[in-house]
Amino acid sequence: MITIDRRTLWIASALFFARAVLGLIFLMAGVYKVFSLGPVGHVRRFFLPYQDTFLPTWSLWAVGLVIPFVELGAGALVFAGWLRTEAYLALGAVLVVVTFGHLLHEPLYAFHEHVIPRLALLLLLLLMPPQADRFSVDEVLHRTHDKNAASSGKLSD
Repeated sequence: MITIDRRTLWIASALFFARAVLGLIFLMAGVYKVFSLGPVGHVRRFFLPYQDTFLPTWSLWAVGLVIPFVELGAGALVFAGWLRTEAYLALGAVLVVVTFGHLLHEPLYAFHEHVIPRLALLLLLLLMPPQADRFSVDEVLHRTHDKNAASSGKLSD
């Protein structure tokens, strides 16, 4: 049995809660956009209003169709803590697109309501060492791999 010191447990717990909340925020947004609103409805509602800008309509369709699936998939991955690097980068890209879009139409957009809470959770997760998130699937797999490698005498990073 592995024992964890109190500080390590507290940090791992904090990262679990931050990751779970961020993952759920994006996962549930993706569920809504893919299964209720629909990807085409998402484009029509949130992206086609930007046809009056310099952005080509095809780019609005391309990005608007992809984002619901990115939110769904990356949100689920973040929630589980699996493929965290890829999932964090995907959600960071979504936040950049959302920020750009809002600023395009409203240069003084209130970021504190939508973007900043998500960005704060994402930054917290990115700034912490990955191994501190002990309850993620990635770290459980990594520890299992290290344990198996050590028992077979083939430990590597």
